[in-house]
Amino acid sequence: MPSAALIALDWGTTRARAYRLGADGRVLATRSGALGVQRLAGRTFPAALAELVGDWHDDPAPRLACGMVGSRQGWREAPYVACPASLDRLSQGLVATEAGEIEIVPGLSTRDAAGMPDVMRGEETQILGALPVDAPRTLVALPGTHSKWARVERGTVLDFATYMTGELHDVLVRHTILGRSADGAPSVDPEGAFSRGVKRGLWSGGFMHDIFGARTHVLMGELAPGDVAEWLSGVLIGREIRVARTWAQRAGDDASRVLVVGDDALATRYLRALAQCDVEARRGPPDAAATGLFRIAGASGRLATSTP
Repeated sequence: MPSAALIALDWGTTRARAYRLGADGRVLATRSGALGVQRLAGRTFPAALAELVGDWHDDPAPRLACGMVGSRQGWREAPYVACPASLDRLSQGLVATEAGEIEIVPGLSTRDAAGMPDVMRGEETQILGALPVDAPRTLVALPGTHSKWARVERGTVLDFATYMTGELHDVLVRHTILGRSADGAPSVDPEGAFSRGVKRGLWSGGFMHDIFGARTHVLMGELAPGDVAEWLSGVLIGREIRVARTWAQRAGDDASRVLVVGDDALATRYLRALAQCDVEARRGPPDAAATGLFRIAGASGRLATSTP
């Protein structure tokens, strides 16, 4: 087995993924499991780590983690670093667990123009892995349960904003009258329903009024019950894109180009929605978190060196 320079851990709320990385940052092997900080089912964190890394357990390479493992509910809290936050600032904020099993990358914090705080954990590492360290000003979208949009320049996260798009969609479909409207025939045109929803979301109307359309379109025979979830997804993603682009433009950024980083299926939705408003969008590289952890480890002098 080739020598590893780093064992990188992307450890989130529901899942955890481990990477063995070579001296050049190449992914040598991966492991993953439903071992997120809210899915330990009575396991201790050291036991979950041992289960995740398996037969890598005796590998002497340093172990660096990002994500919710560093939250107050995680293994050990890694305090937030305020934006603007560079690769060097993150590398200086690493926190080790009590017995030194792993070190954890801090999350980021910021405040909006009205002073309301915002935070991220894990996405900062994806961002730093998705872009070259010398990349010019870039607007990055990270779709998810709590989607993040970040303004990034030359290895520094200047600012970011969070949108609860994924979680809100789940709540609306599962726990409101809008979801009850979805009972009935299966979806007949999911892509068309999604696109129609995006169009409404990009419109400048009022959000709480717009989402009620998931019920009224069904009542008027204009939307199949089985397409309600797709239509709502389009509305929420379209509105997120409109608001996030306005946020970036007010800061002086070019919001006509966006880098989308994240899960394949979700990223594809965002690429489709962005295309509807003529935004030039491209996908970020796979395993961005692993690359980000490798860069942070390198900046902090944590990478293992090969021995003859």
